[in-house]
Amino acid sequence: MNRIILGALLGALAPLIASPAAAWDEEREAAMALKPDLKNGRRVYETCAICHSPMGWGIQQGRYPQIAGQHPNVTIKQLTDIRQGNRDNPTMYPFAQMGVLGGPQNIADVAAYIAKMPMTPQNAVGPGQDLEHGKAVYKEHCVKCHGANGEGDNKEFQPRIQGQHFDYLLRQFYWIKDGRRRNADQTMVKQIRGFNDRDIMAVVDYVSRLRPPKELTAPPGYWNPDFPSNFTYVPPISPQDAGRTR
Repeated sequence: MNRIILGALLGALAPLIASPAAAWDEEREAAMALKPDLKNGRRVYETCAICHSPMGWGIQQGRYPQIAGQHPNVTIKQLTDIRQGNRDNPTMYPFAQMGVLGGPQNIADVAAYIAKMPMTPQNAVGPGQDLEHGKAVYKEHCVKCHGANGEGDNKEFQPRIQGQHFDYLLRQFYWIKDGRRRNADQTMVKQIRGFNDRDIMAVVDYVSRLRPPKELTAPPGYWNPDFPSNFTYVPPISPQDAGRTR
């Protein structure tokens, strides 16, 4: 009798237990299947631009990452992960909600718009003191998923990490290693488990110096023509002016 009752309870609870993951999968797949509207993507991006800037370059201090040029599937995954509580990001969480961001179509649109934005010609890099070790670590552990030049893979949800700000990369690396980034690729979690502080600092410094190809990079002095020059956003802060935040 107890087994019957337990089975009934588990059966009743199963949809509730499975629903967050099911909702995440359904929303992600729906957004990926839609034809993006870049004009609407620009409209949706206006909210994102307040922190990530009209160019999508974030800030060199690393509090806000560069998102310009990111693969659309990666952006879709991260937005749906944050919305469904699969990635802890208190700053982003309110902006990822349905009432602000909108549904799968808006997610698809803004992801496509972000993917077409040219990347910063001058991201913040590390101290440059152990680059040969960083190169060796990257070649052994990172190339398979992120590519030889950090280009990532849209189909496999592997992010483009070339051109990313050093402090943001470093913070995310430690969060993945420490288990704080719950939606991290489990292959990477296992891959970096044995990394020491030298390995981490060296490989992140090396990655911060991987440059995107010229055709994906904005020219010096670039301003996104989709935004007025007086658009108010979080101003860029150099590491020298603001200090570094881990």
